[in-house]
Amino acid sequence: MPTLSPLPPLDPAFFDAAQTARAWPFEEARKLVKRLEKSGKQEALFETGYGPSGLPHIGTFGEVARTTMVRTAFRLLTRDEVPTRLICFSDDMDGMRKIPDNVPSRSFLEPYLQRPLTAVPDPWTNEFASFGEHNNAMLRRFLDTFGFDYEFASATDYYKSGKFDAVLLRAAERYDDIMKVMLPTLGAERQATYSPFLPISPTSGRVLYVPMKDVNAKDGTVTFADEDGQDVTVPVTGGHVKMQWKPDFGMRWAALGVDFEMFGKDHQTNAPIYDRICEILGGQAPEHYVYELFLDENGQKISKSKGNGLTIDEWLAYASTESLGLYMFQKPRAAKRLYFDVIPRAVDEYYQFAEAYQGQDVAQRLENPAFHVHFGHPPKVSMPITFSLLLNIVSASNAHDTSVLWGFISRYVKGATPQTEPELDRLATYAVRYFNDRVRPTKVFRAPTEKERAALQDLADQLTPLEGSTNAEELQNLVYEVGKAHQFEPLRDWFGAIYQVLLGADQGPRFGSFVALYGVAETRKLIADALAGKLVSAAA
Repeated sequence: MPTLSPLPPLDPAFFDAAQTARAWPFEEARKLVKRLEKSGKQEALFETGYGPSGLPHIGTFGEVARTTMVRTAFRLLTRDEVPTRLICFSDDMDGMRKIPDNVPSRSFLEPYLQRPLTAVPDPWTNEFASFGEHNNAMLRRFLDTFGFDYEFASATDYYKSGKFDAVLLRAAERYDDIMKVMLPTLGAERQATYSPFLPISPTSGRVLYVPMKDVNAKDGTVTFADEDGQDVTVPVTGGHVKMQWKPDFGMRWAALGVDFEMFGKDHQTNAPIYDRICEILGGQAPEHYVYELFLDENGQKISKSKGNGLTIDEWLAYASTESLGLYMFQKPRAAKRLYFDVIPRAVDEYYQFAEAYQGQDVAQRLENPAFHVHFGHPPKVSMPITFSLLLNIVSASNAHDTSVLWGFISRYVKGATPQTEPELDRLATYAVRYFNDRVRPTKVFRAPTEKERAALQDLADQLTPLEGSTNAEELQNLVYEVGKAHQFEPLRDWFGAIYQVLLGADQGPRFGSFVALYGVAETRKLIADALAGKLVSAAA
């Protein structure tokens, strides 16, 4: 996925077609165009937020990828004449309120609870000065891997360097107005102690959730009881305080002049609060896009601190970056499972869309996910073999490396080698790794019923005269005819039997395509091994 470089020379039809394109990034970008037309602002500022309380997960990446898709659509709608920026903002001054489950030593971090994340030591290595900086580096490493065009921003830096000072002083002046927004959202007990300012204790270094005894707008200071009970007065500027997370949203929007930010559904009920505080502090609330949350294999919300769901590195170990981009593009307002079993489908769908792109007209291309995955720069792609089919060939051949797999591939795709087909070789590498790590441990073969046994033997016999054939359609028709002849009703029961008995799975590829790639003789041997009980016993 390329950086957001200047758009390449495009047929003017692309800019014209963008005006009526229906893909969701264009719908969101149109709102932003109207916003800038109304405000007269000469630049569009996009922002994404990141809480570095745990290692970055794919949901974090999703915000940046989706925001960049909207940014690309905006550039087309404005003919790339309006400058744009994307800030990835890390809330690394938040106090560490609990110890994440996925750190090497919980006891090591216990003395640092409630300290800003950038004042907590790095529990993994000595490479970084703090917990927050370690996790920030992990985020940047991943975003850089994808080639995103972004500016990284640290809350610690912005608070301490004075970049937020003007708006923080304004917050002190309008403290009562902010409290009028916040207090009705809180219970009676919380109301008694609430303050939008969270001071950093001068003695312990912890972020304190304490009421303010005085807010002096003229001097720009707040007074509170420190942990030892002594009253302390500190300026609201220079990193001596930070803001509670809800007011912090609005403060940041006002300070930076953010025009667009998306966030998860868990923020939706708070969005009016963020907006109102932004307006109180002299800003214009940005355009929003609310997306549904990602779920793990058990349907639970994924969490950085729990470490459930897929990590960034886990997806990239088994599939391309483009497949992940596609997953993020599709149905962002629908809750989706984010676990290993979604990867094969995402890979195959990506190649289908990318290949179709080349034969489409301009209007169709702007609706094609490949356009958005590549931020307007889709490459020419042709993949003769699906990822799902490769997985099944790995299974049937017990391939432990790609050299075995290429023995089948080169017979099916005449003249193909890893050197001439590097994209296919990359897919083969992913397939071997995914199968051995994720599929092999869960495969369950079963013995055939008497009816299935007779049909499988018939299939093996009828394949004999087709030795050497790579005609997938001819082979698929034969499989159909055998199933009909043995009176499988519905016919999907026949294919289900093939997958369960021969491949140890409930679903599989078009079996004719499998035979064409795996080989007729090899398929007949696979059937013979299944009928002899060898597949069941080998998996036991």
